[in-house]
Amino acid sequence: MTTMKNTVNVMGVTRLRWMVLAVVLFTLHSSLFVSSVGAQSQCGIENKAFQGGEFLTYDLYFNWKFVWVKVGTASMSTVKSTYQGQEAFRTSLITRGNSKLDGVFVMRDTLLSYCSTKDLSPLYHRKGAREGKRYYVDELWYTYPRGYSHVKMHAIKSNGDHRWQEKEYKDCVYDMMSIFLRARNFDASTMKKGDVIPMPITDASSLKNSWLKFRGKETFKIDGTNEKFRCLVFSFIEHEGDKNKELIRFYVTDDQNHIPVRLDMFLSFGSAKAFLKGYQGVRSEMTSRIK
Repeated sequence: MTTMKNTVNVMGVTRLRWMVLAVVLFTLHSSLFVSSVGAQSQCGIENKAFQGGEFLTYDLYFNWKFVWVKVGTASMSTVKSTYQGQEAFRTSLITRGNSKLDGVFVMRDTLLSYCSTKDLSPLYHRKGAREGKRYYVDELWYTYPRGYSHVKMHAIKSNGDHRWQEKEYKDCVYDMMSIFLRARNFDASTMKKGDVIPMPITDASSLKNSWLKFRGKETFKIDGTNEKFRCLVFSFIEHEGDKNKELIRFYVTDDQNHIPVRLDMFLSFGSAKAFLKGYQGVRSEMTSRIK
């Protein structure tokens, strides 16, 4: 009988975590630009989806031998704060493996992001991750000189090495946290099934090219509860080698809040899912909920 230890590999779990961060991740990059003067305004959007005091929780599952096993949780909180004297939303995302997973692979991630309350343009991002015996940190600082997006990047590798670099992009760039907040404010009323939207995401190493595909609308019921929602369904797709690969399919509430309630993840070693467990402090009425 194949054990979890033989089945799970480091790259697979790492990919799961990034996909959960994503989200707990959907975006409509091209459709979200607003006309304004200056790069920071162009990289922002009016926030109508969330408020300070919002808290979301998720249960994470892996599939082994056709059996779904709960292996951890994720939680995301957003509060009003300040960053270098500027009013900002402070958003944190924490993922934790449970005892079932700890015996195989320790998973402890904490992400922190500051975005302007004025227009959600990204200001700072940090990810600290423990993967097995490996620990590393990614940090990003955003500024907007001369109409460009300037990103200062700092990576602390698992061996303790510090690597610094700075890059400028003509277009707006985001990390997985800031693009999630921005994407929750999209207007899907004009979208058609099959529409494809590019999404540039950076970390402390490189810019990643990927995109979303809109798959239409479905109704989803959270297992073990009476919660049922009308949802918008998207696929997160990445180009790998000479192929396009769907990494994640997610379901977000078809209302002003646009909260992800389900994520299906397609990993190199199998399948994984994340389900919304609880929510509080949401800004608008959950009109997508079917009573």
